[in-house]
Amino acid sequence: MTTATLSADIGGTFTDVVLETADGLVSTKVLTTYDAPERAILAGMATVCARAGVTPEQIGRVIHGTTLATNALIERRGARTALITTEGFRDVIEMRTESRFEQYDLNLVLPEPLLPRNRRYVLRERIDATGQVRIAPSAEEIAAVVAQIRAGGYESVAVGFLHSYVNPAHEQAMRDALLAELPGLVVSLSCEVSPQMREYERFNTTIANAYVKPMMKGYLANLQRRLAEAGCAAPVYLMHSGGGIISLEGAAEFPVRLVESGPAGGAIFAAHVAAAHGAEKVLSFDMGGTTAKICLIKGQTPKTARVFEVARTYRFKKGSGMPISIPVIDMVEIGAGGGSLAHVDSMNQIRVGPESAGSEPGPACYGRGGTRPAVTDADLMLGRLDAGNFAGGAFALDPSASAAALDGVVGGALGLDTAGAAFGISEVVDENMANAARVHAVENGEDLSGYTMIAFGGAAPLHAGRLCEKLGIGTLLVPPGAGVGSAIGFLRAPFSFEATRTVPLRLSEFDPPAVRGLLAALRAEATGFVEDCAPGLAVEAGYRAYLRYVGQGWEIPVELPLALAEAPDADGFRALFEAEYERLFSRRVEGLDIEVTVWAVNATTPKPRPDPVAAPAAADGWSPGATRTVFDPALERMVEAAVARREELIPGRRIDGPAVIWEDETTIIVPSSRSATCRADGCIELTLKAEA
Repeated sequence: MTTATLSADIGGTFTDVVLETADGLVSTKVLTTYDAPERAILAGMATVCARAGVTPEQIGRVIHGTTLATNALIERRGARTALITTEGFRDVIEMRTESRFEQYDLNLVLPEPLLPRNRRYVLRERIDATGQVRIAPSAEEIAAVVAQIRAGGYESVAVGFLHSYVNPAHEQAMRDALLAELPGLVVSLSCEVSPQMREYERFNTTIANAYVKPMMKGYLANLQRRLAEAGCAAPVYLMHSGGGIISLEGAAEFPVRLVESGPAGGAIFAAHVAAAHGAEKVLSFDMGGTTAKICLIKGQTPKTARVFEVARTYRFKKGSGMPISIPVIDMVEIGAGGGSLAHVDSMNQIRVGPESAGSEPGPACYGRGGTRPAVTDADLMLGRLDAGNFAGGAFALDPSASAAALDGVVGGALGLDTAGAAFGISEVVDENMANAARVHAVENGEDLSGYTMIAFGGAAPLHAGRLCEKLGIGTLLVPPGAGVGSAIGFLRAPFSFEATRTVPLRLSEFDPPAVRGLLAALRAEATGFVEDCAPGLAVEAGYRAYLRYVGQGWEIPVELPLALAEAPDADGFRALFEAEYERLFSRRVEGLDIEVTVWAVNATTPKPRPDPVAAPAAADGWSPGATRTVFDPALERMVEAAVARREELIPGRRIDGPAVIWEDETTIIVPSSRSATCRADGCIELTLKAEA
């Protein structure tokens, strides 16, 4: 009996569903159903099963990524939640870090905290930074807080006490008391959700987990039930923000780890393609219906971070969102997707995003009631999309609706014709994405001119060629299945879990036995979690420490070799830190002690390694038979472009730009400056023309 694997990625506009069998991949895109997200998954499953000739009973595993947790945080529609914290720290989440993310805006408005002040409660207790109990809470004071929670009628409670990452005893006692009196209550402890220093980030992460936990538990249970009713009784796994897979039970307990699950799948997909092509430096470019995501991948491994932001309220500016302190693939996310809406501001400048039309009503050309122009409307009017063959012919696009929206909102305000308005929108969104990539590269000390871009997502291949022109990138790869890249990435992701802990230690006071014991404990925690998800599979462990010079505010990550983790010594840590510090900042600081702040162990099952892709022999004697008029932004005029279906490009076959290569789930635009060649694995590689 054939065993297949199903993956499903719920996005802001489309839900992507991919079925992998021994015969290969079958995929589809379905409009996201906001009222009941599982309906889109079930519809997609029925479609891909029919195409592959399998039944839902033959599916052996389901892997899922979703934006539901993210959307709940953005839209503030989570559970009725309370915070219990240390007396004197009730307003930490409102005070934030007191930094101004827009230095010169005199009317700057800080984002509202997730919980208002009347839902934040305090307990008289105190543990210091070494884990010593300074003030032990009394049973009477704990009981009084429990009574307040009962009276408030809360569904979920976040508990975050000072320095609980060192000593969790008070948080655990508070949870025990809550559940003894309110057994149906959902409780999240900061010592479990994010056992790291910096109380603002830790408290905020725990609140976010508590806020979405009841909803996510209910959704995941309902999804599993609906799949079973449809004949698919396979276990369900979730993609987490760090680029690995966890069990449904783990996801239900720590749903905050799912906040970036879809984009993380895309980064894993790009890393897999990079490994096949031997690309050491890659810029991953994922553009869907709502947002665009950019990620740096070096050595076929996506860059990771410990803190990221969701729900940015100020033009997607860093510092204006909610910080989430969990292991995550580090990427820049901006409001630039196919559904991103355009308008003209008070300075008569075109602005695009972050507001999106989503799938309801969608861009004006969808014919579902949208009247404002989106990026997809601009792409349609610039000749990049085939109105009668969008999303595999799922529905036709309406050019007249796009033209009306462009003329009414942009063209009329700026005195532009329809093509000019569309060009303006397209160029603005492309420059927004290019600028985000430049800034991200500079922040990481990288020069993008030596990078390869890998583009995926429904809208990315439409814009990636122009982005390469703007960034000076010479090589672009568009893999097979690019339109559903994140969902394919789920299939390539390992089971993994990262355990972290804050235990400050100066190298001048280095204690090798203590460090060895700490890393061993973290390894046991991380590997135990993975082994529960994937019994019988081999588990590998990677070690990392975050170090800084004493007195600095922030630390940098340093990968630890296995030998150093098993036999730690101060000199080894110092050498690794100084080398990484010098790489980032081109200098060292002499005479200062160094300290470790956070320790981390990532346990993972072995990652599948693709076979290397050999260069194909040239395939001559072919030319596309169709053409259509497409706007080339570099030339600022319409050009006659060759049109080919992707299946026509066999390995070694080349098509010179300007050209349009279309498939059911996306379209590749080849600029006039580039040529496209099909590689042996089906990737379309865009490079500069020989004469360019």
